[in-house]
Amino acid sequence: MSKRLIDDNQLVFMYVNGDESALAELVTRHKRRVYSSIYLIVRNKELTEDIFQDTFFKVINSLKAGNYYEDGKFLPWVIRIARNLVIDHFRRIKKMPTIPNVVNDEGEEVDIFSILNIQKNDSYTIEKSEFKKTMRQLVDELPPEQKEVLIMRMYYDMSFKEIADFTKVSINTSLGRMRYALINLKKMLEDKNVEIPV
Repeated sequence: MSKRLIDDNQLVFMYVNGDESALAELVTRHKRRVYSSIYLIVRNKELTEDIFQDTFFKVINSLKAGNYYEDGKFLPWVIRIARNLVIDHFRRIKKMPTIPNVVNDEGEEVDIFSILNIQKNDSYTIEKSEFKKTMRQLVDELPPEQKEVLIMRMYYDMSFKEIADFTKVSINTSLGRMRYALINLKKMLEDKNVEIPV
């Protein structure tokens, strides 16, 4: 049977049991999604390549150590590894990037406005681009802890438990920081008389 017809979990099982070509199929199958999920955040091809390689190095080590228990969700697991490596990178250089769009567990770009429940229509493009620019500036003005949680939640689509573990605070603290970040963003939008495009 062609490996292209075998599901991810079976390929993982085959790789763990010595079939190196099963890993090659997994990489081929998911390279575009994993690569683009990194690139959408770092916006640098060389850095994307490095993080992509580090991601699969970590995947290989985890599989060989028997640390894969994702129950059929191989791609989201790999994207989560990539996302954590990206966060580690930005933490090392002490600079969180400004927010473009959300990257979900499937490596797809999702519109930033969904977090504020903003509805869109066809006559939206110019206003959206101006509003997006303003939003990025406002996010940069948030207190560092609020900005960090907001970026991790929106930018990396991390759960509040993941954010709490990563920032070494309680889940309630993470939720509180996110809540205040959104309150502050809405207040700044009002103070600057910025209209949300609808």
